[in-house]
Amino acid sequence: MGVERVQDIATSTFMDTIPAEFIRSENEQPGITTVPGTVLECPTIDFSDPDEEKLLAQIFAASTGWGMYQIVNHDISNEAIAKLQAVGKEFFELPQEEKEVYAKDPNSKSVEGYGTFLQKELEGKKGWVDHLFHRIWPPSAINYRFWPKNPASYREANEDYAKNLHKVVEKLFKFLSLGLGLEAQDLKKAVGGDDLVYLLKINYYPPCPRPDLALGVVAHTDMSALTILVPNNVQGLQACRDGQWYDVKYIPNALVIHIGDQMEIMSNGKYKAVLHRTTVSKDETRISWPVFLEPPQDLEIGPHPKLVNDKENLPKYKTKKYCEYVYNKLNKIPQ
Repeated sequence: MGVERVQDIATSTFMDTIPAEFIRSENEQPGITTVPGTVLECPTIDFSDPDEEKLLAQIFAASTGWGMYQIVNHDISNEAIAKLQAVGKEFFELPQEEKEVYAKDPNSKSVEGYGTFLQKELEGKKGWVDHLFHRIWPPSAINYRFWPKNPASYREANEDYAKNLHKVVEKLFKFLSLGLGLEAQDLKKAVGGDDLVYLLKINYYPPCPRPDLALGVVAHTDMSALTILVPNNVQGLQACRDGQWYDVKYIPNALVIHIGDQMEIMSNGKYKAVLHRTTVSKDETRISWPVFLEPPQDLEIGPHPKLVNDKENLPKYKTKKYCEYVYNKLNKIPQ
């Protein structure tokens, strides 16, 4: 098969040890660095609140002060979310050779496909996670070669979820724009408008004999403009707050919103991309379904022109093509 998958390692590990490449340094090990006994309650926002001024204020405060929040009553049915979760879980429970059919081409620049390693890590360390990437919107960006044919309802569940996600995305971009004093459509236009890419990732974190030593995904901010995430009910998401790492409270059927790098750049630093990471469980499998809202690869992103000038509001970030930004970040090249 060529690449050893974490799922295989997990099922073949019967002792209380893990391979050395999964053991983090002491300043990263969750057993040492997690604040014990405290669950971080990041802002929870009722997305159905008819008071738009209140909703705007809540989203602005959470985006500037936290970079992460959870939205409830978002009009995506529990059934649609449950179907998305069920077909993703079923895919990762297939025999290994069936999953490998969707493996990403090692020579491709695209992240799409089934895989294990995504970016360069210092000292060759690895995350305790396998993943599947594919675009779910717009139709012109979809490559069905990476959409599993088994389970049979995989495509229907993902297309239904993508369709339901549109209203949430439109509403978020509207309030984020208005919060900066922009027109309702300004940020959405700046990030690609109708060509905005919805990139789904399924993260599969199998049980780990030493969850105190390993991380699923290392500390990072998302490269996207926004990330909308659905987790399963296994604790794992952590956020950094005042230099400390905390577990983030799980709320059933909530959508977790992350401000990403491109949103921070477009807002000229007003909105803050959240530093987060993922821990793993000794006994349970954690799965998450983030959708990264990304500009088209060749679109140039920089501070929004209406938010900068040559006097008191100088641009704090360089303007560059999104593909260049991604390449630099994945390869640890200063931006």
